[in-house]
Amino acid sequence: MTETAIVGLIEHPHNEPPLAFTQENLGWVPWLEPLPEDELTELHYDALVDKARAKNDYFRLLVRDPEILRTRTKTDKDIFYNTSEGLPRAERELAATATSRANGCIFCASVHSRFASHYSKQSGDVQRLLDDGVAAPQGPRWRAIIDASAALTNTPSTLGASHLEALREAGLDELEISDVIHGAAFFNWANRLMLSLGEPTPPAV
Repeated sequence: MTETAIVGLIEHPHNEPPLAFTQENLGWVPWLEPLPEDELTELHYDALVDKARAKNDYFRLLVRDPEILRTRTKTDKDIFYNTSEGLPRAERELAATATSRANGCIFCASVHSRFASHYSKQSGDVQRLLDDGVAAPQGPRWRAIIDASAALTNTPSTLGASHLEALREAGLDELEISDVIHGAAFFNWANRLMLSLGEPTPPAV
């Protein structure tokens, strides 16, 4: 899906204003029925990994297939939280944000842009990515991360030697480059899942 195909706005019923890419804390409503919280078993709680996620409609929907959710969550946590080596957390979140922006996933972009801003202290640069897209001006290191993430998002085979060389020239080592690819690849899948199961809603007033 190319960026030119993304309008960046979602119309909502009941005369609500359209949503645009934002760092605000959005809601999300599923189009399918989540598993009711009072029907969760120990198997489901084990699959959620974090028991607090039982309050979340998205995870209670995914927990209908507990084995896949457990694998998905542990993969997610390893990519984004296991930062003792490799890419700093801010730039893992940047890869997820760039991917979500290119895919048109307003909800995922809102979540990961907040993390990218928090860890990088570069909220203006993050907001420019949301407002103007993956081609918006950025510093050389962020430019290389965003370009690689967007290439992998649009068509995986588009990610080529020039992207890897740009990442190396920006100072990333092989493990950090691997983290960029893992973050973008995971959110290519996660965006498509979320986009197919529900839609974002405006922040609670």
